[in-house]
Amino acid sequence: MIGTRSATNGRNCPGPPHRIYGGALRFSTRPGSPRRIQSRPRRSPRLNPTVWSRAAPVASEFGLQPDVAGVHARHVTLSPGEIAAAVRRALAEDIGRGDATTLALVPARARARARMVARVPLTVAGLDFAEAAFRALNPVLQIERLARDSEAVPAGTSLLRLAGPARAVLTAERTALNFVQRLSGVATLTARFVAAVAGTRARILDTRKTTPGWRRFEKYAVTCGGGQNHRVGLFDQILIKDNHLVALRGRRPNPIAWAVRRARAVCPALAVEVEADTLAQVRQAVAAGADFILLDNMPPAKLRRAVRLVAGRARTEASGGVTLENVRVIAETGVDFISVGALTHSAPAVDIALDFEWRGR
Repeated sequence: MIGTRSATNGRNCPGPPHRIYGGALRFSTRPGSPRRIQSRPRRSPRLNPTVWSRAAPVASEFGLQPDVAGVHARHVTLSPGEIAAAVRRALAEDIGRGDATTLALVPARARARARMVARVPLTVAGLDFAEAAFRALNPVLQIERLARDSEAVPAGTSLLRLAGPARAVLTAERTALNFVQRLSGVATLTARFVAAVAGTRARILDTRKTTPGWRRFEKYAVTCGGGQNHRVGLFDQILIKDNHLVALRGRRPNPIAWAVRRARAVCPALAVEVEADTLAQVRQAVAAGADFILLDNMPPAKLRRAVRLVAGRARTEASGGVTLENVRVIAETGVDFISVGALTHSAPAVDIALDFEWRGR
């Protein structure tokens, strides 16, 4: 049965995927049988090695032994290698067998100058991706950075200046803009939330509601906007949510106390957060010794009562239904953190263009 084996070895939590799930997944392929997922024993510890090999460096980067006081103060940093890999994938997706229009119409020796320009006020993020896209097509392109990530700029600001072979600039244009428009959109929305709570103790957090494959990029953009990163994945913090508690009904003395005690025993290096929907659950989470208490979908008056109940014995995080219109009121209840899923799942791409100045053949 999936999930019956121990996921730890006493030092590391969680373990590689084959240890977490205890079996390899496969689809039933018998003729006429419904397509369903089954599990079977696996002797070799080689299930999803690529997934785990990619997850492990991320876990190592943030540590599986976070400082509890600062666990919600993570800041994702991106390496040149992961930026280059993402750009290569995006270019391959866009170019395919070749940029038919550019190859057909633009002479190989044509040169151009161009500027990447912000059409609206925004907070910049993702310029490294844009530069990598252009250089991947032609490493001799001259690229001048005119702005920096995290910088708030007015409309009309030039972000990059380019000069070189026109074909490379034209072919990489959309990929470069896609990265910068999307990531600057996340940074810009985050900056608006951060500005809205200025002067309070509350700090703005992101969530795991991210574009698949883009989580680290979007979390990086959140930091460019002045926000902070919540857990990067399922591996770097314990978060006991309502559905976990439903699965633990009947545990004594109560599901929250049992879950916190079990989490401490199995993953002693990880901070523990408990989601609470009611004030009774807040009391139980405090009594259990949770490091953080996520106050889910509570109105401001209830948030204030919860903060008073906690009385500094844990960090408090408000979550659910947070908008630019109500985030200030939530911050003024005294919570330590406010998590906002909209930073990554609803941020609109901002208007950025690449303006060309042709130089001829």
